[in-house]
Amino acid sequence: MTIEPSAELHWFKSSYSSNESADCVEVAASPGTVHVRDSKNPEGPHLAFGPAEWSAFVAYAARHM
Repeated sequence: MTIEPSAELHWFKSSYSSNESADCVEVAASPGTVHVRDSKNPEGPHLAFGPAEWSAFVAYAARHM
């Protein structure tokens, strides 16, 4: 799901992102939702995931890195 960004979220850059790479994401957690956005376009839209979906994604990513 894509939703409009919120200024109330506290965003942090992924530990796997670097300043040299164009592949940077930021994550913010709110009650019941994990938000993900492109760090190069912080005012743009972002994705929102429920806790179960986020956990499944992180588990999948950890197995395939």
